[in-house]
Amino acid sequence: MVKKAAKIFNLEGKATGKIELPPVFSTPLRPDVIKRAVLAIQSNRIQPQGRDPMAGKRTSAESRGTGMAMARLPRRKGGSARAAFAPGTVSGRQGHPPLSEKNIIKKIPKKEKRLALFSAIAATASKEVVASRGHNVQDVADIPLVVTSDFEGLTKTKEAEEALIHLGVLSEIFRAKEGTKVRAGKGKSRGRKMKRSVGPLVVVAGNKGIVEAARNVPGVDVVTAADLNVELLAPGTHPGRLTVWTSNAIERLGELYGKGEQE
Repeated sequence: MVKKAAKIFNLEGKATGKIELPPVFSTPLRPDVIKRAVLAIQSNRIQPQGRDPMAGKRTSAESRGTGMAMARLPRRKGGSARAAFAPGTVSGRQGHPPLSEKNIIKKIPKKEKRLALFSAIAATASKEVVASRGHNVQDVADIPLVVTSDFEGLTKTKEAEEALIHLGVLSEIFRAKEGTKVRAGKGKSRGRKMKRSVGPLVVVAGNKGIVEAARNVPGVDVVTAADLNVELLAPGTHPGRLTVWTSNAIERLGELYGKGEQE
């Protein structure tokens, strides 16, 4: 396997050295496996829904039988003759209501889940894949983008934003900020009014203040190398998210997944 290396940039955006990338960055791109893994993660957040067994049945409606020149539907008592109880009638029961017992969680084998993670990590090192996802990479210093471990110690949002600008991620921050809009449809009234564009992902070895510093930067997510998952690396099942790695996070990846896909 050919070993790869990446440049390390300081907080001013200047190259200060190189770091050897772990074998996990040489994993072949598998969009099909990545999609299965992301959907499996998302399925765990789906809330089971069901119906009250008595919904639409709290009525004394009965069918009047035949010979009255009307359909044999259960009808309310009185002169209105309005149909009730049956599926398709106003306030009637559902024909095939959803069941809360339905199994809606998708599962995939552990090895397939691991391959998806490795493939999603490797996709962040391909400029073509990152650009095809819609990220602005013209001004990005390098891909994969590796910054010194000093980035993990930033404690102010202004400092984190300035460091990202020096690394060439300004257009991505602007794109994420301008991409915030009101969602169309019923989703506005169901707890998801705003629709936001996904910006860069920052991967660190440990939180020394950067999580609090970068959480207010539009579109930016921060995660430790040990907590990486496929959905963060491939939002919406699309691999190639623009990712900023700290040098310590790269070393941590080597410790966690030293042998890559052969492990």
